[in-house]
Amino acid sequence: MDAMAEAGIVLCGGKSTRMGSSKALLPFGSETMLQRVVRLLGQVVSPMVVVAAIDQELPALPRDVIVARDEREARGPLEGLRAGLKALPPDVDAAYVTSCDVPLLVPNFVRQMLELAHGYDIAVMEIDGFTHPLSAVYRQTTLPRIESLLAEDRLRPAFLFDAVRTRRVKPEEMTSADPQLHTLRNLNTREDYLGALAEAGIG
Repeated sequence: MDAMAEAGIVLCGGKSTRMGSSKALLPFGSETMLQRVVRLLGQVVSPMVVVAAIDQELPALPRDVIVARDEREARGPLEGLRAGLKALPPDVDAAYVTSCDVPLLVPNFVRQMLELAHGYDIAVMEIDGFTHPLSAVYRQTTLPRIESLLAEDRLRPAFLFDAVRTRRVKPEEMTSADPQLHTLRNLNTREDYLGALAEAGIG
């Protein structure tokens, strides 16, 4: 039997209120931030799904990237997760899920998370009791539970983590893959953005 595929899902349908403009379209060197995250994640997983808001403008993406849209607006990451998992081909077992505003993403972080997810429905980063639902691996088997929670308007990812076999990954498990946890550095403000550009050596 062939091994099941492992995919990537990038959620980019947030409002970007604090940034003041669409994070997906922000320039990061010769790419937009979304293009960069798709490229980095694509070094590890395939196929790739980008989940956008219903009428959101997107930059040009590789031809093999699947674009999905939220079914309902302003419902948080579970809504994007549902759209992403539903868009995946049937031979995909699990997907690493990220937001589009992590331009310092380290591919080895993703590889390590996929390894740590073996035997679990979800593997999610947890630091000091705070989980990072958009730095996590989700199996296709979680989709029915996600749909149930959305139907009940229980929109917090914590409800999902408590309902399935979830591995809560600690920072020390990433010491060799991404010791500075750059992958978790999501950008919410212009200051965050300018700092990340500088750290990436892009002036």
